[in-house]
Amino acid sequence: MSPTPLTLLCALLLTHPLAIVFTINTDLTTTVSPPPQLQKPNNRFMEEEMDDNSLFHLASRVNPNPSPAGAPKKLAFMFLTTDRLPLAPLWELYFNRTKTKHLYNIYIHADPNLRYDLLFQGVFSNRTIPSKPTRRNTPTLAAAHRRLLARALLHDPANYMLALLSPSCIPLHSFDFTYKTLMSSKKSFIEILENEVGAWGRWAARGETVMLPEVSYERFRIGSQFSVLTRHHARVVVGDTRLWSKFKLPCLQENIGRCYPEENYFPTLLSMVDRRGCVPATLTYVDWKRGQHGHPYTFQASDVGPEFIRTLRRRRPRYGDEEMNGSDASVIRRNDPFLFARKFGADTVGALLDIADDVVFRE
Repeated sequence: MSPTPLTLLCALLLTHPLAIVFTINTDLTTTVSPPPQLQKPNNRFMEEEMDDNSLFHLASRVNPNPSPAGAPKKLAFMFLTTDRLPLAPLWELYFNRTKTKHLYNIYIHADPNLRYDLLFQGVFSNRTIPSKPTRRNTPTLAAAHRRLLARALLHDPANYMLALLSPSCIPLHSFDFTYKTLMSSKKSFIEILENEVGAWGRWAARGETVMLPEVSYERFRIGSQFSVLTRHHARVVVGDTRLWSKFKLPCLQENIGRCYPEENYFPTLLSMVDRRGCVPATLTYVDWKRGQHGHPYTFQASDVGPEFIRTLRRRRPRYGDEEMNGSDASVIRRNDPFLFARKFGADTVGALLDIADDVVFRE
């Protein structure tokens, strides 16, 4: 039986309110639905390849103070390696033993030809920055340090202290102790030594007049590569072009054995720019007395034990012997603890893990 016009009209009137209700409900749903999630911050400074000049220029323009104001400051751990991190299990414990995991960042500069996904796992996963090959007795190690500083500055505005570490470094204290010690300082910790044996040879390694006029011999300094820089000083380093134009030059072939830009550029620059803003000492212990051929002594598993760690903790850094330190009471009174130590062979990791909780991480 075919529907009459009357039945069609009734059917239309019956369905019309439902359409109105459906429309109203749809509009209301759209109105009260939560806004779409914000996209994650662009992490391009950690991922993108960028030429060094552009990278350093961008990093030199960041806020020299950690931000946002009032937020917890962070400690940046910057590992400079050519291979794997043999002591990674100890560092894994170090970072996992703290409940305040939002107070640090990790950055790794490694050989770009390595399989990062196979070598760096756990807390070290996805922590490598765009890197370039490095080689001893060349400016490449100093350039890698600058690259790490730049990436850390750009990656997190809360990074306040930036510590350089080698794959043979170990922590001598818990993270909480290290964090408290460094965050209470307004100065960088960088060894700045004057009148060291062999200083002239290092200064003239590129030629006897090449460093002039930017770096006179009287202003040339020597110090450990392993420093902890404030955000302000890290910004100074990546923004420098004047001194870097000299230190990035290759040494003469006959002077290769005296070429250590990574041990000269940073202490010379900060000594010239803001030496009173630095504690002229490294907080990374090393045994040079038993070293050979320009390398410090490498600790073996047989060296490691509870009393060994306690002995290293009791040692204190050598402070720079510049004239200004002789009259600087704040330096004379200092008694800073070593926070890290090197060089430790890969065979020490088991012995270190055995005493990690009871000695290394216990204050």
